[in-house]
Amino acid sequence: MERSAAFTAVSGWGQVLLGATAIAAAALAARQISPFTWLRIWLAEGLLAAAIGLLSCTWKANRRGLPLFSGPARKVVLGLAPPLVAGAFLTFLLFRAGLPSALPATWLLLYGAGIMTGGSFSVRIVPVMGLCFMLLGGIAVLAPAAWGNYFLAAGFGALHILFGLFIARRHGG
Repeated sequence: MERSAAFTAVSGWGQVLLGATAIAAAALAARQISPFTWLRIWLAEGLLAAAIGLLSCTWKANRRGLPLFSGPARKVVLGLAPPLVAGAFLTFLLFRAGLPSALPATWLLLYGAGIMTGGSFSVRIVPVMGLCFMLLGGIAVLAPAAWGNYFLAAGFGALHILFGLFIARRHGG
């Protein structure tokens, strides 16, 4: 029974908060001259987003009396973690190689892949969100490198807010 259940502790309001902090990070990062300072802002945002995501899922699970570490939750983590770990290593590789302009597309594509695979054990809209991140990342690959920060704001900001509002409305917070 536990294996067939979906992970429903994804917090829509947590996603909205993630989106808001990403938009703030994009605004702050856009003003930076140094690529290293730009990277530090986005890495800090990534850590903040992970904390918000974990805390908001814990809050929703506790509020609704759901098990946070159920079979579906483990599957979500196992689907999400590999692309995020790959993204972390590729971040340092690409930055060290002098290719920071490749980071926005890489992050969007890998995050989208993780959300799609991990989200397949969650509510139906979550893998759709992952697909949208991947599509946006694909467009970022083809777009001018100077637009990278805007793609990050659109993905980690706007997509999180839009899907977060949908999840909050349809799935109880």
